[in-house]
Amino acid sequence: MSADFKGKVALVTGGSRGIGRAVAEEFAARGATVVVQFRADRGAADATLAALGPGRHRTAQADVADPEQARWLVERVVGELGRIDVLVNNAGIYEEHPVLTTGYEDWRRIWRRTLEANLLGPANLIHAAAPHMVAAGGGRIVNVSSRGAFRGEPDHPAYGASKAGLNSLGQSMAKALGPHGIYVTTVAPGFVDTDMAAPFLDGPGGDAIRAQSPLNRAATPQEVARVVVFLATPGAESTTGAVVDVNGASYLRT
Repeated sequence: MSADFKGKVALVTGGSRGIGRAVAEEFAARGATVVVQFRADRGAADATLAALGPGRHRTAQADVADPEQARWLVERVVGELGRIDVLVNNAGIYEEHPVLTTGYEDWRRIWRRTLEANLLGPANLIHAAAPHMVAAGGGRIVNVSSRGAFRGEPDHPAYGASKAGLNSLGQSMAKALGPHGIYVTTVAPGFVDTDMAAPFLDGPGGDAIRAQSPLNRAATPQEVARVVVFLATPGAESTTGAVVDVNGASYLRT
């Protein structure tokens, strides 16, 4: 077992399921103390916590779309554990709203909530966490984006736009925070075999989705988690500003 993160604290948002749970498990396996943020599903968060094994790991309930709760989350972690060395902005929502069939009120509601959860939440968490990282001599921030930021999301346009904004946020923060020893990177998965993707992968279009990749499958949460943890690992500092595709060659950027 590697101990790259012994003595370090990692805050993983959306850490109770899917990619977030795999990220939490990977950090714990490498010696980190992990804080599993969740919004509503305490049972899933507790199950993730149990899977992390012995240590000072804990859960923290907060809605990162709420600016005050985002700030409170960071202050709670620092207050209880003394530091945040790694912030993984993984929490997000994905709600269907095709432009021609979605009513105006629903359209506005979905756009607002998606941007609050997927873009403003990470921005607020970074703002709250960065001063603590600076005071501690540095840190790592990894944002979880999507290939939809590049490929387009015709039925989920707010999601695609929020993830494109998250990519840009990460690059801006890499420029702003690099001089302070804080390294900011982004992973952009395609379809991942998670609860969120299950309705699509298990539905009538599942075979076509899998066929988008020459691997003929979706990624596993563990594959994405290993990239997240690598980007946060000491020795990978020159990846700061990078957006790393983890989509099984289902979409190739030029």
